[in-house]
Amino acid sequence: MAFQGKKLINDPNDVVTEFIAGLVETYAGLRYLDGFPEIKVVVRADVSGATYDKVAVISGGGSGHEPAHAGFVGEGMLTAAICGEVFASPNVDSILAGIRAVTGPMGCLLIVKNYTGDRLNFGLAAEHAKSEGYKIEMVIVGEDCALPPPRGIAGRRGLAGTILVNKVAGAAAAAGLSLADVAAEAKRASERVGTMGVALSVCTLPGQVTSDRLGQEKMELGLGIHGEPGAAVVDLQPVDVVVSHVLKKILSMETHYVPITRGSRVVLMTNGLGATPLMELMIASGNAVHKLQLEHGLAVDRVYTGSFMTSLDMAGFSISVMKADQAILQRLDAPTKAPAWPVGVDGSHPPAMIPVPIPPSHSTKSDEALSQPRELNQQGYLLEVAIDAAANAVINIRDDLNEWDGKVGDGDCGSTMFKGARAILEDLKYYPLNDAAETVNEIGSSAKIMGGTSGIIYSIFCKAAYAKLKESTSPVVTSRQWVDALDAAIAAVSKYGGAHAGYRTLLDALIPASAVLRERLDAGDDPSTAFLLSSETALSGAESTKHMQALAGRSSYVSGEVLATVPDPGAMAAATWYRAAALAVKEKCQGS
Repeated sequence: MAFQGKKLINDPNDVVTEFIAGLVETYAGLRYLDGFPEIKVVVRADVSGATYDKVAVISGGGSGHEPAHAGFVGEGMLTAAICGEVFASPNVDSILAGIRAVTGPMGCLLIVKNYTGDRLNFGLAAEHAKSEGYKIEMVIVGEDCALPPPRGIAGRRGLAGTILVNKVAGAAAAAGLSLADVAAEAKRASERVGTMGVALSVCTLPGQVTSDRLGQEKMELGLGIHGEPGAAVVDLQPVDVVVSHVLKKILSMETHYVPITRGSRVVLMTNGLGATPLMELMIASGNAVHKLQLEHGLAVDRVYTGSFMTSLDMAGFSISVMKADQAILQRLDAPTKAPAWPVGVDGSHPPAMIPVPIPPSHSTKSDEALSQPRELNQQGYLLEVAIDAAANAVINIRDDLNEWDGKVGDGDCGSTMFKGARAILEDLKYYPLNDAAETVNEIGSSAKIMGGTSGIIYSIFCKAAYAKLKESTSPVVTSRQWVDALDAAIAAVSKYGGAHAGYRTLLDALIPASAVLRERLDAGDDPSTAFLLSSETALSGAESTKHMQALAGRSSYVSGEVLATVPDPGAMAAATWYRAAALAVKEKCQGS
């Protein structure tokens, strides 16, 4: 397979064969039929047509939509899945082989997405099987809501809503219903679901180069799962706007595609198209639930979020909404061993998001006390100047930090530090600046908003410095006490983070800076001069990380050649705020 010019297996035509082989090796309950790879059929390992005493449920179609449909083979769902080549309908021989392999006296239901090739090939196979004495029914699923009502014979496309139909039919069959009843439940489910897709990119076909049909900052509304053009190409929009548009199309009273009206109970499925992170799918789901409840007046009984029917590596998602009742919910909640069906989503969905209250802080200082107006003494004034300069300096190098981190980490160091610096600036007016120890403690609280490793490191840094400063009963902090506090903070970060000098971290800026600060104070320099000289050492230490092999964090997985091109972002961030604070303090001391 070659995606985006990168060859992963020898022959792009072998991609489906390789997929099926890996699937059955991964899941013990699945097997493929004799005749593989010409016959690409995945079946339940525990089912034999000669002895199977329940209705067999078969679905399938072109490959490239994984986990659909082979990932939904298992007790309680599909009995077999027929796999065509990528985006190509399976041939009649494969479909017929699947029918023969799993169909017993109770008969077989074929669930087919509404594409001409699938309808023709499954239809011919069904007629052939009937001529051999098999009892066969077929349900066509066409639940696409993106396009106007069709005038010709093509009809609406079958999309991710097919998976919900598969689940309903599989549960009905597992319950021992007759073929006629299983088919009736599947048909009823198919008529109660609507789907619409949105894409930010087109997919890459095996062995081909990715199309740039959409262009930059564009998205496509209502495209099909084979990358075929949709209803419209529009400018990229925020997720809440996109979700609103999709839901309005699905629930439109003009088209009447789904029999859903205000007050109905519904099931929501947010489906990734192949290259959409779960985080983004969850964001879309959260928006959809909120809008279904509050804007459309619907009760959301179940929410399924994940990749169910993809389009190779397409970036985007589809939303399916199914009208629910107790019978539908019972089928969706019924147990299944199909490996790709999500677990843990049965049970009632709450009618609205109800946040869990956060217990009050044990802090002895109230928000009211922190917000009281105060007149700053000299120490408080210098603290304010230093904090303001340090935070703004970090904000100004956000892009540089992100660029460096993009080469040696996950690319968000600048954004993370920016978030913390902005929070500190917003909180600065509330800090008890005349009390240096409490101010340091409050900076640590503000820094928590950064999250991740940086947030906790700076919180530890400030908490350790605060504890050291609190050892003194004097409200005025001497330069020696500041050095002791800095050393305590460095020691705490090293203890809990595990890094030391030379590990290519922020400590490589702060450790030499602290040593020079103490050295210059011992030599008799005034504190502001000593602070300034030590800040030069901090910058030199940060720059020297280019020549270090990373021994901590994500950079430890990066080659030395790459590391040598940029300094450690965390070290540069620390040196930057340290240097900016020193310059600001020196300038104010000279001015006074």
